[in-house]
Amino acid sequence: MASRSLSRLALAASGVLLTSLLGGTATAQTADTPVFWRVPATAAQAQALTEAGFDVEEGDDAGSVNVVGGRAVAAKLRGLGYRPSFFDTVYKELPAETNRLAADTYYGGYRTVTAHENHLTQVASAHPDLATKYTIGQSWKKTKGQGGHDVQAICLTKKQAGDCTLSTTSTKPKFFLMAQIHARELSTGELAWRWIDYLADGYATDATAKSILDTTEVWVVPIANPDGVDIVASGGNSPKLQRKNANNSRGCSGTNIGVDLNRNSTFKWGGDSNSACSETYQGVSAGSEPEVQALEKLARAIFPDQRGTGDNDPAPSTAKGTMITLHSYGNDIIIPWGFTQATSPNDAQYRRLGAKYAASNGYLVGTNEETVGYDTTGTTDDFTYGELGVASVTFEVGGSSGTCGGFLPRYTCVDSTFWPKNKGALITAAKAAAAPYQQ
Repeated sequence: MASRSLSRLALAASGVLLTSLLGGTATAQTADTPVFWRVPATAAQAQALTEAGFDVEEGDDAGSVNVVGGRAVAAKLRGLGYRPSFFDTVYKELPAETNRLAADTYYGGYRTVTAHENHLTQVASAHPDLATKYTIGQSWKKTKGQGGHDVQAICLTKKQAGDCTLSTTSTKPKFFLMAQIHARELSTGELAWRWIDYLADGYATDATAKSILDTTEVWVVPIANPDGVDIVASGGNSPKLQRKNANNSRGCSGTNIGVDLNRNSTFKWGGDSNSACSETYQGVSAGSEPEVQALEKLARAIFPDQRGTGDNDPAPSTAKGTMITLHSYGNDIIIPWGFTQATSPNDAQYRRLGAKYAASNGYLVGTNEETVGYDTTGTTDDFTYGELGVASVTFEVGGSSGTCGGFLPRYTCVDSTFWPKNKGALITAAKAAAAPYQQ
């Protein structure tokens, strides 16, 4: 194991080809190819690095963070007095058959936005008794007449009168799954794809899928940030590390453009970065971005308001609805709150529900402080819980290193690891939608 890590370090540092460590296909990279640098840092230092424009991510041990960048970034860190050391590659080796994949895939098999859009259309057409496709809004580029996409959702249930309508009073409880709001977190959209297929294709043969769709509405937004995913996919076998949306109105360039859509929600907005080129830039105002407006409009349309306005007002035990927003990486189940280190008024119920999810995927259950180690304001799950009382959590899918780690895991990891681990957790969330705080 040590010799493999040293080999990776030598390759990354010398700027030569990242040749295969696993018998796959080598991918040509430049001398300044981004890697993960481990940087010893306190929470305050990590925040300062973020504000300074560094791409700071969760570390694998207490007292350190991972900073994404090439050798120039490492040199800049050293100039500021930090001690970066190579941790892992960002880009993973591709399988030998990569060049024979379909035109609507990239980086070993990940699907483009267009492929996801076509998938939703196909599912709704093949299963009219189960699936309804919705356009819930538009991406930033589309609102500006620069191309872009609709933001799309699908509702899955065995349809009866009033089902899968934009109604807060429909009979069935609802589970809302959202993916790829951070564009470069590739595995998340693929998990949403598999979840949709499991339910729609499995209804006729799988007793669990049938039970879920007979009793529950399942809403899925597989690509919450389509413009950002377009940018990622434009890199082909070297995906661009775009996290934010494509809002380029603030003078940034490259993958620094955009607003972090998971810092732009209207609940407790305003405590994150005001630096436009930062990876956690929160935008000019709460809910300024059309993608966030679309997600919040959908949530308000399908979930009633079940919680008081005070931070310490709990959702009642009778509240319905579950929500999971998929992110990567960390192998975490993050429960509210994100905006403060104080626990939520439903903390005990969240930990019980989280433990049921973790029984399938083995992830660590905890608040931001207990998992990623930093606060987040203006997040989607804080919004759906804080505004509406929906039992909402974040899944951080995958580890921090290795072939199945980081933002850009090898595509084969979706079926070998991520889907088997998380299928049961998603089933649990759907089954819990009728009474999530009574689990």
